[in-house]
Amino acid sequence: MSTTEITSLEKIYSGKVRDIYAINDDLLLMLASDRLSAFDVILPTPITGKGEILTTVSNFWFNMFADILPNHLTKHTAEEFVTDAEELAYAQHRSVIVKRLKPLPVEAIVRGYLIGSGWKDYQKTGEVCGVSLPANLQLADKLPEVIYTPSTKAAVGNHDINIDYDETVNLVGTELAEQIKHASITIYTRAAEHALARGIIIADTKFEFGLDETGTLHLMDEVLTPDSSRFWPVDRYQPGSSPFSFDKQYIRDYLEDLKWNKQPPGPEIPAEIIEKTRENYNRAVELLTQ
Repeated sequence: MSTTEITSLEKIYSGKVRDIYAINDDLLLMLASDRLSAFDVILPTPITGKGEILTTVSNFWFNMFADILPNHLTKHTAEEFVTDAEELAYAQHRSVIVKRLKPLPVEAIVRGYLIGSGWKDYQKTGEVCGVSLPANLQLADKLPEVIYTPSTKAAVGNHDINIDYDETVNLVGTELAEQIKHASITIYTRAAEHALARGIIIADTKFEFGLDETGTLHLMDEVLTPDSSRFWPVDRYQPGSSPFSFDKQYIRDYLEDLKWNKQPPGPEIPAEIIEKTRENYNRAVELLTQ
């Protein structure tokens, strides 16, 4: 399902993966499609069932971390608002009814291992997004401590820009910047412990936050999914090389081998690559939610 339509509701936003429908002044229906994006480009080939996988694992984490920070979930369900039976059939397992929040313009990235753009940054500067690290670290090494490396939240089709902590203070104020940083590191650390006990290393992840009408910080959008995180099976982890992963890295690796400039339109992805990615996503969710 690359596109979605809920005829009883107004679609007010379509992102890389999620579509947002208005219910009333207080509630939204957030629906996860099967769209696949990489390098900030929506690819033409969807992953069947991906939206249900992302919704399942996000809801699991939202519930786990509710004692740390409020989140966007409500007790409402799609059945209350989607009137067409066929639309409900595909929406009910890939959608949530959420609070209307004011999104904050910060993408909260937390890193526990040296990989991806962090590794490239480290090779050039000895730092990751301005955070100094010890010399002679290898690719995929565990970092001495968890680091917080925020970025801006870009519009669809644009690239996020790495920023330092001081810039987040400029964007949202000192109190909120500190809340976001503390919540992000706390949630990542607890999640990493949970995952490690189940055979998965969470190398890094990103969080998004919003404010309710009282100014209270909420966790929102998605949490610790294979789209927003790197999940490495412990039994295949080896520092010094790019680890096998239960996430979108399989797609990224395929795309890196193509002569593609990482600009729209993206290339079609072969069926066997899509199927293997879907299997990896499913395996991650099975292990993490057991």
